[in-house]
Amino acid sequence: MLNGNSSLESYQSFIKKNWEKAGFKNPTAVQAEAMPHILEGKDIIASSPTGSGKTVAYLLPLLQRINQENKGVQAVVLAPSRELVMQILEEIQKWTEGADILAASFIGGANLKRQLEKLKKRPQIVVGTPGRIYELITQKKLKMHEVKTIVLDEGDQLLLPEYKQAISGIVKSTLSDRQLLLFSATVSPEAIEKATAMMKSPEFINITVKESPSVEYQYFLSDAREKIDVLRKLSAAERFQALVFVRDIGNLSVLAEKLRFKAMSIGELHSDLKKEERAKAIKLFQQGDTQFLLVTEVAARGLDLPGLTHVIHYDFPEELSQFVHRSGRTGRLGSTAGTVISIVTEREERKLKQFCRELNVEAHQKALVGGKIVDAKSGSDRLNQRSGRKPENRKQQRGKR
Repeated sequence: MLNGNSSLESYQSFIKKNWEKAGFKNPTAVQAEAMPHILEGKDIIASSPTGSGKTVAYLLPLLQRINQENKGVQAVVLAPSRELVMQILEEIQKWTEGADILAASFIGGANLKRQLEKLKKRPQIVVGTPGRIYELITQKKLKMHEVKTIVLDEGDQLLLPEYKQAISGIVKSTLSDRQLLLFSATVSPEAIEKATAMMKSPEFINITVKESPSVEYQYFLSDAREKIDVLRKLSAAERFQALVFVRDIGNLSVLAEKLRFKAMSIGELHSDLKKEERAKAIKLFQQGDTQFLLVTEVAARGLDLPGLTHVIHYDFPEELSQFVHRSGRTGRLGSTAGTVISIVTEREERKLKQFCRELNVEAHQKALVGGKIVDAKSGSDRLNQRSGRKPENRKQQRGKR
């Protein structure tokens, strides 16, 4: 097991220096569990909460095993979105400072000729989306015979049917003694079965608790047609920035139009946008020029916004894994505490409470009163005091509808 800086005694000097430079002290739970196994060359299936340090968990042992004198491709890291690919590349560049290790990114939609120029520089680590990496392999532009390690980052997404051909083709293009690592915030039984079929006696790692910081879960009850009004009041109640999750692109476009009509400061992020439009939306949000960034599930995968304090579930997710991935965009390791807000109907409230029981967290019901966010009970009492009515419980209120 890893224990503070002593855990890095066997690592190369550039890794130790960059660890100190990053201000890290003790490894996180997933790092402590995974790194020794990866160094030993074992296959890994690891699940750990979003923001718990998974990238570093696989990256440091991967870098340790790179032969700096060999200029062939030795490791391939796959991710489902452009944004996550670029974030992983930035992490590699940070951790390879002081080493003779070159990494390059390859993403769908980018100019193929420019990407071929990157390969001519002979990177030892390739990071990319499955479709583009598989395309380069089938065109015999990317040589895989020296690849020691393949990483599936956000592995539960990469093992969905739409990636099956690309992932299978990439894995089969390597020699049989290669190492396969899967990391994700959640791993379904189906994903485990598919991954295991490609692996050799994998080690299973399941970290269920994020060490820090804390995340508060809040929710507001609303009729479906009134959710937009709750969102508008939230924007005025407290000045915070938030990712607002919407079910699909159609719903997102309609919501965006309505919010702009109400003069709200918003941006959009979804898969139908061009690369430049996506980058602009993220930049404006990071600069504080937009208060709410409306996003779909797929577009937000791997999106890392340091210091993001709020996530809002506008369309409540159907699956627990979606709730975990979305909520994990805030309260990330090394940042401030986060707040996860769900705007739910009564039916969705039951599902929210079920998710919270499974995650062993508590969601607090809130209300918007006088332009402020208050506890639901105290908010109800205030309204009753103003109107001179006695408090009613929800069952009594339902009976009067």
